[in-house]
Amino acid sequence: MSSARILVVDDDPQARDLLQRLLGTLGSVAQAPHPKAAAEKLAESAYDLVLTDMAMPEPGDGLKVLQEVKAHLPDTPVIVVTAFGNIEGALDSIQQGAFDYLAKPFDVDAILRVARRALEQKRLVEENRSLRQQVDRSALVGRSPALLEVYKQVARAAASNVPVLITGETGTGKEMVARALHKRSPRASGPFIPVDCGAITESLMESELFGHAKGSFTGASGARRGVFEEANGGTLFLDEIGDVGMKVQSQLLRVLQEGEIRRVGESVPVKVDARVVAATNKDLKERVAEGLFREDLLYRLDVVHLHLPPVRERREDIPSLVQHFAARHARGGASPVVTPEAMARLTAYDWPGNVRQLENVVARALALNVTGVLGPQDFPEPIGDAPKRLTGLAGDMPSLAELSRRYAAHVLQAVGGNKSEAARLLDVDRKTLYKLLEASGAEPPEST
Repeated sequence: MSSARILVVDDDPQARDLLQRLLGTLGSVAQAPHPKAAAEKLAESAYDLVLTDMAMPEPGDGLKVLQEVKAHLPDTPVIVVTAFGNIEGALDSIQQGAFDYLAKPFDVDAILRVARRALEQKRLVEENRSLRQQVDRSALVGRSPALLEVYKQVARAAASNVPVLITGETGTGKEMVARALHKRSPRASGPFIPVDCGAITESLMESELFGHAKGSFTGASGARRGVFEEANGGTLFLDEIGDVGMKVQSQLLRVLQEGEIRRVGESVPVKVDARVVAATNKDLKERVAEGLFREDLLYRLDVVHLHLPPVRERREDIPSLVQHFAARHARGGASPVVTPEAMARLTAYDWPGNVRQLENVVARALALNVTGVLGPQDFPEPIGDAPKRLTGLAGDMPSLAELSRRYAAHVLQAVGGNKSEAARLLDVDRKTLYKLLEASGAEPPEST
């Protein structure tokens, strides 16, 4: 971790300066003269290592700093140093999670050796977590012809550094595809940074992407790196790219063209090396025609285009997805059983929320079922509903689309007409909800 960020906490300025000089070879070193100042720095920025004195004037001591680190940065190792090398202090700090305990006067070699070991442990923890997340979350499940085509495109595009645009309805698994691209790319050892552009206000988007200088705007109490810098050497996943405003679109275009960003409040450009993978459930060509999206940015993003079909267009994948999610959310390690009748109903349903909705439904069923055997009764209407018409003539059966429309109207009525809440419960976006309601002719009370 050659660019480690280290925080030294000590009420003795000479001790702080000495530690800063010693640890400067390992990265950038910040200082705090007491636990309160340390808490403020920990709230503002992330650190890879903290060294703190044990005995400091009130309020607080080294154990207080240790507690603050564990609250804000649980994976960051803490080394406690003190002039009072008593066994009680050592035991207290180790029991509360300190990485190691050293006594003053400083042994230069010992401090550097322990600091390097602590930083290596943090690197391994982050690497293992990243690998676990990639294995768990980048799995593409299914063998339908449509999904096999996506597999092929992922394999071809992974080795390149060019931008990729992933399109598809809400919940189809666009982030999983982005993670699969990253995992199979030469950047796999680097970070994968996902950003939900639709969840960030326009006023904060610029700072989130590019970072900012201290004091560059109200509330900017410290400097902050943006996600482009955090994704250096890896992949930056910009989900819901269609929701980004025109000003930030211009800045994104410059980053893609020049490979550099400018932090808010700074004029000096910063080189960045992050592969951009963007995703959207919107028709960007339509937004270009409406003047809401830059055509030149679309060309820059859409170098490789991957389209994920909705679940209703690849029903043969549903049994594999059900088994995959059942195994993921199983309790006690046992493999749940889905009855043939339940599987038939799950396969027949249209899944307006796609893969995400399917996983939520399976997880809910397992949470409420203690037997480990899932039948139709374990799934909500209309998925698990079994009207007598199912055994009658085909002409007497409601269509799956009609069942979906009825269910959407039922949920909306149950939440008093609150469309945002109904969309959340159905796990669809508001646009999909509106389509269902318009098709059903429902006229629920207006609400947000």
